[in-house]
Amino acid sequence: MKILIVLTYYRPHVSGLTIYAERLARGLARRGHRVTVMTSRFDRSLPLEEVSDGVRVVRVPVAFRVSKGVIMPTFGFVATRLVREHDVVSLHLPQFDAAGVAARARLMGKPATLTYHCDLKLPPGPFNRFVNQVVHGMNHLAGLWADRVVAYTEDFATHSPYLSRFAHKVVIIPPPVELLHAAPEDVRAFARRHGLEGRGPVVGMAARLAAEKGVEVLLEALPHVLEVYPEAQVLFAGQHRDVLGEEGYARRLAPLFERYRDRWTFLGVLSPEEMATFYPNLDVIVVPSLNSTESFGLVQVEAMLCGTPSIASDLPGVRQPVLQTGMGEVVPVGDSRGLAEAILRVVTNRAQYLRPREEIAARFSAERTVAGYEALFERLM
Repeated sequence: MKILIVLTYYRPHVSGLTIYAERLARGLARRGHRVTVMTSRFDRSLPLEEVSDGVRVVRVPVAFRVSKGVIMPTFGFVATRLVREHDVVSLHLPQFDAAGVAARARLMGKPATLTYHCDLKLPPGPFNRFVNQVVHGMNHLAGLWADRVVAYTEDFATHSPYLSRFAHKVVIIPPPVELLHAAPEDVRAFARRHGLEGRGPVVGMAARLAAEKGVEVLLEALPHVLEVYPEAQVLFAGQHRDVLGEEGYARRLAPLFERYRDRWTFLGVLSPEEMATFYPNLDVIVVPSLNSTESFGLVQVEAMLCGTPSIASDLPGVRQPVLQTGMGEVVPVGDSRGLAEAILRVVTNRAQYLRPREEIAARFSAERTVAGYEALFERLM
């Protein structure tokens, strides 16, 4: 099959959505399909077109930005050409331009699927409220014109106002989880490099420094943890500088980061190889997300595959890795004291939260996800 995957941001941009799309694209290419990713050229240093890991990436030039969105005057022209060249279209929302691509697929008789990753909630302000409404309207049109709508979990699909409108089209496909194997000596080298030997417990978080991720919940929980474990450390993996649209949030949290500078380490964006050494060095990973812009949290399962329990917010979808595996705890949204108490329970009684790696891998894998999409595309064609 010739498969077109369309989303606003793709690699090297880092987010759960881009990681999902990249794993899907590469997995389909490995199965012998011709895969093209159509995305924005959000960074002018990126090539307009390239082939990476067997996937053709076509980037549309960006004229200017509107909040976290991008305006691409030639998008429609490129979309028309690429939809015509392919057998099936896979759209990934939230995405302002998805409705136009779905309409083209419908007019050309090409099957189109829509994967709804999460809700869009921009920072407060009249203009952002307007942008939110416009994007919601375009997402609704894309849902009307798509043949099927993919969700990660029944939990999120049931509770999402958007997905509930298209319940008759919803197909559940678990998200793609993959993790490189790290040699024991590499795991130990990571611990030495970051001064973890003989100290702990180590609490991990893997995310962008963005308001919806609930970083302040962990910061406010930290003093309660330090009362019991004065040597506790937090390792934060992910972009923390110059996060698009989050400059004000970073400034607001700066005093807390300064207060805990001896207990909080920013690692920056880690490569897949580095992430494989990051997870085994944690006693627990936390996903304290605050709203439905988070719908699952792939990092939870990646950590579980390394024997690390998770503590997740009680949000639809986000709570599912813990609820399905029993490998962690679920805490109320925004409850820093509840998060601290859960961290203390898990690190103190860690053995009771552990599950065999094989049990986790049987539930979540990139190959399972890719096979689900492949079967869906074949049925639609």
